[in-house]
Amino acid sequence: MSATVWPAAPAFDEALDVRLQQAIDLKTKPPGSLGRLEALARQIGLIRNTLTPDLARPAMLVFAADHGIADAGVSRFPAEVTVQMVHNFLRGGAAINVFARQHGMQLEVINSGVRGTLDVVDERLVNIPVAAGTHNFLERPAMTLVQAEQALAGGRARVRHHAALGSTVIGCGEMGIANTSSAACLMSRLCDMPIAACTGRGTGLDDAGLQRKQAILERALARAPQAHAPLDVLTEFGGFEIAMMAGAYIEAAARRMVILVDGFIASAALLVAEALSPGVVRYCVFSHCSDERGHRRMLEHFGAMPLLALDLRLGEGSGAALAWPLVQSAACMLNEMATFADAGISRDSDDHRNDHDNGAQR
Repeated sequence: MSATVWPAAPAFDEALDVRLQQAIDLKTKPPGSLGRLEALARQIGLIRNTLTPDLARPAMLVFAADHGIADAGVSRFPAEVTVQMVHNFLRGGAAINVFARQHGMQLEVINSGVRGTLDVVDERLVNIPVAAGTHNFLERPAMTLVQAEQALAGGRARVRHHAALGSTVIGCGEMGIANTSSAACLMSRLCDMPIAACTGRGTGLDDAGLQRKQAILERALARAPQAHAPLDVLTEFGGFEIAMMAGAYIEAAARRMVILVDGFIASAALLVAEALSPGVVRYCVFSHCSDERGHRRMLEHFGAMPLLALDLRLGEGSGAALAWPLVQSAACMLNEMATFADAGISRDSDDHRNDHDNGAQR
């Protein structure tokens, strides 16, 4: 039994919600004309608990770990690719490096439990492995309860570190061969959906490979029919990087930070976080809808409407980094856009409204 007490995420201020909507409606634009950006601005204000939210030092945490289920043949790529990609992150050559540089995000790579040796000294690398990968959950639980709680605590600690440096925005990415298999099993149990609806092609399996992967995951789920509570599901089928992401989400929500949620695997980690600490999802901005099968249904489970739909299925936090400028724009609109009173514009002028609408259509 877990010794950790998981409090609910802080509640939003209903009175502030009304004031935020009023502030947005007073901006020099027709009401609702900035569409979903207005709802995003309101959410950011509620998360930061202010009419003037600060979005400072955005940090992208990429958690890397290996999965024993890879040995069952559920991926096109061998497990060795995980550590090779970590080295690529540290050399600055991955997609997330490119996007983080472009958008001024602080990038950190966390060794949550890769099999290979990481003998690199790099300030962007944090070595806190729980173990050299999880067990093959086709045969036994992926991890122990102690390991699951260690991983959750590790993710929370990384968020505390960045909060102390001034970050108010956290994005989470991941790297781990076969982690779509882990995410699919987490989704199947925590969303009560058949594994066929949750299992996708991952790194690009063909039809035969997808069928084999689905059959393996069906057998894995049948091995542990009793696992339905969130920590039980995590220990049976999870990954160390997924557990650390879940811990990071819980800590970020507790600190009223804006959370940028990436794709399928990052959303599976949020399933765990939300089950452990209800309300975490309110602090989440869903960056995109992945091309991985099951992600759209997972987003529906959260009641989420992602900002982008670019057919991404890379992971690494790439979609979250791409969505970050939209989040910035929403906050800037709230903080910097003039009101009708500031600009000396009458809100009651029919002529002005007509001109404004016509201008918006040009």
